[in-house]
Amino acid sequence: MASALRPPRVPKPKGVLPSHYYESFLEKKGPCDRDYKKFWAGLQGLTIYFYNSNRDFQHVEKLNLGAFEKLTDEIPWGSSRDPGTHFSLILRDQEIKFKVETLECREMWKGFILTVVELRVPTDLTLLPGHLYMMSEVLAKEEARRALETPSCFLKVSRLEAQLLLERYPECGNLLLRPSGDGADGVSVTTRQMHNGTHVVRHYKVKREGPKYVIDVEQPFSCTSLDAVVNYFVSHTKKALVPFLLDEDYEKVLGYVEADKENGENVWVAPSAPGPGPAPCTGGPKPLSPASSQDKLPPLPPLPNQEENYVTPIGDGPAVDYENQDVASSSWPVILKPKKLPKPPAKLPKPPVGPKPASQSAGITGVSHHTWPHLSSLPEPKVFNGGLGRKLPVSSAQPLFPTAGLADMTAELQKKLEKRRALEH
Repeated sequence: MASALRPPRVPKPKGVLPSHYYESFLEKKGPCDRDYKKFWAGLQGLTIYFYNSNRDFQHVEKLNLGAFEKLTDEIPWGSSRDPGTHFSLILRDQEIKFKVETLECREMWKGFILTVVELRVPTDLTLLPGHLYMMSEVLAKEEARRALETPSCFLKVSRLEAQLLLERYPECGNLLLRPSGDGADGVSVTTRQMHNGTHVVRHYKVKREGPKYVIDVEQPFSCTSLDAVVNYFVSHTKKALVPFLLDEDYEKVLGYVEADKENGENVWVAPSAPGPGPAPCTGGPKPLSPASSQDKLPPLPPLPNQEENYVTPIGDGPAVDYENQDVASSSWPVILKPKKLPKPPAKLPKPPVGPKPASQSAGITGVSHHTWPHLSSLPEPKVFNGGLGRKLPVSSAQPLFPTAGLADMTAELQKKLEKRRALEH
């Protein structure tokens, strides 16, 4: 049985190894490291890249030389002489220690670092003529690279913004390049230094004349690139001026390394940024709505019978525009003036005089229901005092109008009727 035809395997494209000015094995010990760690290191531009092996394409660490200060030889701890394999790289904010295999390798690393940082071939190192020639070639490449790039201390800010940046971040440097304020193709240099306890700010103009930059000082100096302009200010001030470089060592995007299931290679994954917070729960109890002003008022008393002459509290009074907010609200009960009560008869009709019983006391005349049936059918007088007290709100402490006279009159009539009924029985 003929086997199925398979397409020919296409070899995976191999990555190109990065090119460096100089590369070799290098042991590194940072400020937070307890011991040296071995890397394959390469210098390119102003950056040293560190790899796990010389076959890797992706670096695992990098070190920027923009904050370079100096290089020093180091004698190992516990040793009485310098074996020529240790040196220290001192930056503005940290010190990195290195260890190499031979003295020649140490001098090569120091020579190439000084060449790219100071843009000159060092002459005070133990180097062979072939090494110096290699460094002169690197110097030409670095100058050509910097001519196409702007230095890290060049920021597109105004004069005032440049002063504020140097004032706010003094630890990041005191020299800053910015576009010229006259709208020309030149640039300006802003510096800030301390002099006798006072901060002194200076601005320098750099003119563009063809492919070169001319520093406008007493003796104009011509530079081939902006980086050469920065190097001029640093070298002619004995490194008192430090290029401004914001600290960007911290990453802004969270990422992690994950193994690819298809080819087994490690890939860098940057998940999407999470939202500002968890979504609110929809199944929980709904928040209670705030109670309205009507819910806080006491319940109104029931309306009495409209046939009776009682004062009826009115729930909704007319809306009034008050200037003083201490006036009571119109939603409270309003007491109206009472209606005029009908005047009681001045004198009751006098009944006809009948025979007086023997037991009747003087001044009181007995009346029988049989003799005067109309007296028993008379309606009892209404108690105005009691009814009014029951209908008015509880909060009213005093009566609205006097009722003492009416109460005395009704009480006197009640007593007379009770005495007459007692005499009949």
